[in-house]
Amino acid sequence: MVVDTQGNKRNVNGLPDVGYGGQGGLGDVALHPNFATNGLVYLSYVETGNDGTRGAAVGRGRISLEGRRPTLTGFEVIWRQYPKVLGYGHYGHRIVFDNEGFLWITSGDRQKFTPAQDMQSNIGKIVRLNDDGTVPSNNPFVDYTAQTPLADNNGIYDQIWSLGHRNPLGISQDAAGNMWVIEMGPLHGDELNLIRKGANYGYPEVSNGDHYNRRPIPDHSTRLEFEAPRVSWEPAISPGHLSFVKGTLFKKWQGNALISGLSSQAIIRVQIDGTNAQEVERFDMNARIRSVLEGPDGALWVLEDERASSEGRLLKLVPR
Repeated sequence: MVVDTQGNKRNVNGLPDVGYGGQGGLGDVALHPNFATNGLVYLSYVETGNDGTRGAAVGRGRISLEGRRPTLTGFEVIWRQYPKVLGYGHYGHRIVFDNEGFLWITSGDRQKFTPAQDMQSNIGKIVRLNDDGTVPSNNPFVDYTAQTPLADNNGIYDQIWSLGHRNPLGISQDAAGNMWVIEMGPLHGDELNLIRKGANYGYPEVSNGDHYNRRPIPDHSTRLEFEAPRVSWEPAISPGHLSFVKGTLFKKWQGNALISGLSSQAIIRVQIDGTNAQEVERFDMNARIRSVLEGPDGALWVLEDERASSEGRLLKLVPR
């Protein structure tokens, strides 16, 4: 759906088949950095295999906004989660372009735990690609791929930028060029992570939360070889999205991160100081907040979840 600044809505033709269910469906939308000239739109979504297995995918096509219904043409898949597995959880499937034009994809662990540490899978990882889905030559595990080729999934190693992630549901780059990810923890222990090249964030070996059956997981402080979160939350905030304030409309917030809270039903403002972070303010929204994004004019666009207490509204926020 395309929504203009006056609230007019138009459905889009030409979308791929999307496997809706559980925590997956149409995951994210991103515009190519040169969208104004090439019209390329990138989608992440869930594919369903013939055997009932599922996995996230990312594809791109050109959109035409002419006519009564916008149309996506020439759609092609440029990335898939490997392997597809049974279940409906932890797809991650958030996408963003960085300042250099690289495409980043969050790939959740699909509630399978151990694949997050398995280099023969791109599940439980942060992936970095060129805009056409090929692999940048300076990704951290390119040489590792050459040393340890795989029989049936060559190219998995070299996609990976970092590993040991559970359910990364937001990814954004700050003004200094640092990439950050907000990640849903197990039973509490949600994480804001500064993403470093080749780093291992430890899941499921460590977490500041515990398993849902109350079985404890060692905290990050017990395993210093793993990268620790810059902020963690106990109790959980249940993050849904992450963005940065870069404009001047909310001038006092410039450079801050905004986290969308689901179970917390809030927008959480986090102050960033170089590579350090801390929560400084929380706004009660009385609805599950799916995403917050800054528009071209600096206004904040807030998307609610559709629940019994909410109609799933799209809100525009400006300073008083």
